[in-house]
Amino acid sequence: MTSTERTDVLVVGSGFGGAIAAYHLAAGGAKVVVLERGPWLTGEDFDQDFKLGSSYTRAFDFVVGDGMSILGGNCVGGGSVVYFAAMPRAPRFVFERHGSIGRRMWPEAISRDTLDPWYDRVAESIPIYQQGWNDVSYAGGLWAAACDHAGRTANPVPVAVDPTQCVNCNWMMAGCRFDAKKSLLFTYLPAALSHGAEIRPLHEVQHISRTDDGGYRVHYEVVDGEDYRITAGSGTIDAKIIVLAAGAGATPVILQRSEATLGAMPRAVGRYFSGNGERLNTAILNEDKVRDVLGLSRGNGLAYEANQIGRGPVVANWDHLDGSLPEFERFSLEQLYFPPGLGTILAQVPGAEGISWFGVDKKEVLKRWRSWLIIFQMIEDNNEGVFGPPPARGNADRLSQQMLGIGRLRYDPTPQTLRAWALADAECKDILERDGLAEVAAWTNDVVGAYTVHPLSSCRIGDDPETSALDDRHELRGHPGIFVTDGSAVPGALTVNPAMTISALAERAIPGIVAAARERGVEVTYGAPAPNGGVATRRAAAPQIPELMRR
Repeated sequence: MTSTERTDVLVVGSGFGGAIAAYHLAAGGAKVVVLERGPWLTGEDFDQDFKLGSSYTRAFDFVVGDGMSILGGNCVGGGSVVYFAAMPRAPRFVFERHGSIGRRMWPEAISRDTLDPWYDRVAESIPIYQQGWNDVSYAGGLWAAACDHAGRTANPVPVAVDPTQCVNCNWMMAGCRFDAKKSLLFTYLPAALSHGAEIRPLHEVQHISRTDDGGYRVHYEVVDGEDYRITAGSGTIDAKIIVLAAGAGATPVILQRSEATLGAMPRAVGRYFSGNGERLNTAILNEDKVRDVLGLSRGNGLAYEANQIGRGPVVANWDHLDGSLPEFERFSLEQLYFPPGLGTILAQVPGAEGISWFGVDKKEVLKRWRSWLIIFQMIEDNNEGVFGPPPARGNADRLSQQMLGIGRLRYDPTPQTLRAWALADAECKDILERDGLAEVAAWTNDVVGAYTVHPLSSCRIGDDPETSALDDRHELRGHPGIFVTDGSAVPGALTVNPAMTISALAERAIPGIVAAARERGVEVTYGAPAPNGGVATRRAAAPQIPELMRR
């Protein structure tokens, strides 16, 4: 490509933050281009296998850091295609957290009350189904029964899944072959396309520079569709507004690499990373106890043996989501199906001394994999992650044709985070080991460090310029016209799955982005309905819009 293209708005990434921005800005009349580094996959492309080159390796990005590894989406639709579709709202206490900075992390303008209207807008745009007890899988039912037996409560999780289309195949994490999961491929993205937005897959943004007219130039490389280590060209696009939504593991890297051409970045770019406090425990169930203690039966003489049947998380224990508890003692425990691969590698042998993620005892545990129950815990971590100097290209040095790379994230858990994990581990054991029901062990951190599927906070919003890269309207400090709307903008761990909160924050950010675009000469308006045409939730958010659009 020998000439530079021009657009009004350039969106980097097509996950929740990027898709929501693309839709609203295109619907408002702006010319919008979306650059997505991954491929464009649809239902018929999602393979139910783990072969190299299948949708599983094409759609994921697994980046190993120093003490923390990130598993994220790498496809059109981003994390909405490869997540478990759990869509709870963050607890009220989350917005009052102090974390590592000793004062409120969230901007004063944002609380659960002020974010609720934006949550409602997301719920009007993405079909969210509140599961009942007749919907839960065998694994979810067992977790609920174990919680009840231990005197705890359990709650079916709201999900972006159409239960009439779901076949309980448990391949939700690798896309949905049956189109039951209502990812962004069915909501904001087609709506953006209908208003003229252009989505370009396999376009990896490298850095941003300034133009002589006060706009920005985005520099990208075109990625080979089979081997992501190979590029097939490069190009540039000039835009008046940039919306970064490449994910919390990539957005700060793009900004770090752009410092040479844009000028100094806010100190908080690439700092305060949170893995949403995530950790997994495996319970190896005693089938006889499942039958005798819990009174459960699948029929045909089976008590459980159903690890492969279900649809991701369906039941959570939220007893510790209690705002009266001290910070770092609040967490959720969610039943989760994690497919073979990392799960079989990182699971440890319960009760073993020393390293046990491999060896003879591990082989014996693997023979009982149908009797596994995996519990996903989300605690309040301490935002320990820091990104080092960026790699030469992309967000990682790719080691394989697809999926695997070495990144620059360093994560050293503080005593508060370690204690919070220990409290959640102990609660898992107390619930599931009661009366000999199971043996429980946390996954090892020895192989890839801690790990997260919900990276957050690496370019977070806030009121303090020293500890937040963005102001409360998601604009990058010192760089007007650049906005960040993905998980990196979330100030800290949420103790629940973050997709709903990321989406609500992105919805809230749109009025300010529209105002900035108009200030830069873009003829765009704010006020589009939900992608499905719904307008019922407009009124509640309306009082906030004038302040959000004030420049």
